[in-house]
Amino acid sequence: MRVELDGVSKGKGGIVLEPTSLSFRTGEATFARAETEQRPTVLGLIASGRMKPDTGTVLVDGATDRKTMRRVIALIDAPDVSEPASGVAVSGVVAEELMFAGRASHPFAVARFLESLDLAHLAKQPISTVAPTDRVRLLTELAVLREDVTALILVSPDRHGGDPLEWWNLARKLAARGYGVLVIAGDASATAINATADAPVSENTTDELVPLFQQDWS
Repeated sequence: MRVELDGVSKGKGGIVLEPTSLSFRTGEATFARAETEQRPTVLGLIASGRMKPDTGTVLVDGATDRKTMRRVIALIDAPDVSEPASGVAVSGVVAEELMFAGRASHPFAVARFLESLDLAHLAKQPISTVAPTDRVRLLTELAVLREDVTALILVSPDRHGGDPLEWWNLARKLAARGYGVLVIAGDASATAINATADAPVSENTTDELVPLFQQDWS
């Protein structure tokens, strides 16, 4: 599956999201830069078929099909949209996501899932206190339990702190399993990742958001 955004924007004159072009596909991890509080979430909503852009086109495998996009693309941890409530315990987050995935969501099932990730010790912690890498791993592994999900969009993982290389490596591992992964984060994270990347972001790009680099793991 390949998703292409061509010149998408939101708001008058692109005030919410300036014209943006990018693509991502299954078997690859793609990083897109987005600054300000609102833009990463807006980009994630558009790229997952959950918001219609004011300009530009969004295609999945060459066709306009937002219904399919919403079914197969998971929007993860988007502020004010899909992030877990900060005070909810990890066990509660897991139970809810297991239910959405059509899985058993009783306490034993929750405990078994957390044990499978070696995160059982976090069960009673509020999700807001979980270390950034553990949070990303937990939420992405819950998302891929949904039967139809083939791609993930992770929004602003950098807002939780931590080492961006750690969650970027998690994204790459998910791509190696065949999922398409789009990570939307800020320039500071791009700089940190570029320090070890073979294909860094061009310094003279004029795009507001551009792919950082794409790695084919298929």
